[in-house]
Amino acid sequence: MPSDRQPHQRRADSHRAEDQRRAPGPGIRAGTRPQQARREPPDHRPWPDGWPAMPAREHADGRGGVAGRVQDPGRRERGETAPPAAAASGRPGTFLARRSWRRARRREIRAARRTVAGRHPLLTAVCALLLILTPVWISLGSALANPGLGSSASARGAEWLRGHGGSSIVNWAENFWYSHHKPPVGGTPALSAIPHLGSAGKTGVRARSAAARLKPPARMTSPAGHRLSGEGVWNPAGRLVNGIPAVYETWVRPDGIHTSLVVGVAWMDTKLLQATLYSGSTVPGGGPYPHTAPVSPAASKSLVAAFNAGFLMNNANGGYYTAGKTIIPLRKGAASFVIYRNGTANIADWGQDATLTPNVVSVRQNLDLLVQNGKPVPGLNPNDTSQWGFTLGNAVYVWRSGIGITANGALVYVGGPGLNITTLADLLARAGAVRAMELDINTDWVNLATYDPHGVHAQATAANGTDLLPGMYGAPSRYFESWWSRDFFTMSARATTPVLPSRATG
Repeated sequence: MPSDRQPHQRRADSHRAEDQRRAPGPGIRAGTRPQQARREPPDHRPWPDGWPAMPAREHADGRGGVAGRVQDPGRRERGETAPPAAAASGRPGTFLARRSWRRARRREIRAARRTVAGRHPLLTAVCALLLILTPVWISLGSALANPGLGSSASARGAEWLRGHGGSSIVNWAENFWYSHHKPPVGGTPALSAIPHLGSAGKTGVRARSAAARLKPPARMTSPAGHRLSGEGVWNPAGRLVNGIPAVYETWVRPDGIHTSLVVGVAWMDTKLLQATLYSGSTVPGGGPYPHTAPVSPAASKSLVAAFNAGFLMNNANGGYYTAGKTIIPLRKGAASFVIYRNGTANIADWGQDATLTPNVVSVRQNLDLLVQNGKPVPGLNPNDTSQWGFTLGNAVYVWRSGIGITANGALVYVGGPGLNITTLADLLARAGAVRAMELDINTDWVNLATYDPHGVHAQATAANGTDLLPGMYGAPSRYFESWWSRDFFTMSARATTPVLPSRATG
């Protein structure tokens, strides 16, 4: 039936009904649409607090969502509101809630994977890496347990790294260490650093032949200037040969700057002593060799002294010849420790002062000569790592050793702390060397020991051995150990007087 109301009244009633239909209910903000029943697609996951999770499909158009992520575009049209964490963006709890959801989501994704590797990718990758590097760990572990590679774990690790292509890394690390741990400047030597040397009047039994010896050296001058009490005075050491001291030792300060340091010097009579080169499995490598560690009981009955040889062969810039075999080709011009068939020795510029003849039994080369014609070689440059050694910078003050030959054929050894190649060359020249070469460097390798057993033919042992300096790391026992794998020289009592080769021609 038609209404008796006017059209405008009907329109007003309609507007009021619409306003009442749109009026917000309890808890609903004015101007919003009433929330419709949530219809979640099957790919939704619950939030930790019970709210519906963001769908798997995410957009980057900046609309809604959490942290720039957009929820299902149909959510707005369906009247769905964002979870509390998204609605409260900027509040302290927002980041924690978002992170918690992401972690839960990642766990669910991993848990849905079928394989253990898929569920634990990081752990699988670590285990695979450890498995692949198993040979490395075994090799490194063996090296760290090998005393033949050094007295300390750091030295053993460095030797292992050098042997596996890491020489440059080791050299950089050692240069960094020594440049930040320089030797002290000034001061006087501590009593503990000075060797307790015997009396220069030691003669023992009467000499069998007064002619079968070299004249002992004169007192050595000190590079530090004014000599301290006992500095530069030669004292006999080690076993007597034919009732005569065959080795004399002394100590001096290395220069006028590092006056609290002490360097040891040994003088060896080659008319009373014969030299032997002992080769090792590490230096020069290979083998077996007729002379290798340990010193045999038979050889120990005449042993008087033993001392370190040179660098690892890949750093020596030279060759190696022994027992009639060329282990590494000899280099012309290289500094060479040459041993002849009768046990005499020479320090030579190879090709000039000595050559390979049937009379030569061993040649150990190491870098170039430091001393020639009784003086440090011209142009000796501590910054030159090509001619005088790459291992460490030659200007670095570190434990070093060297060997030289005097005009009458005696050998002089210098070893101690706080030396670079220029101070080492100066000390060798002061000790009377007409030609000299560097041997090894670093605390683990620099060592000379003398042995003084009771009895003419008694065995030399670690118990009756004495280091040239109290501060030397290498104990006298190393040469009697089967694990010692580096090369070294021994000086033993000879039964007859040799005919020495000319020092000028070798």
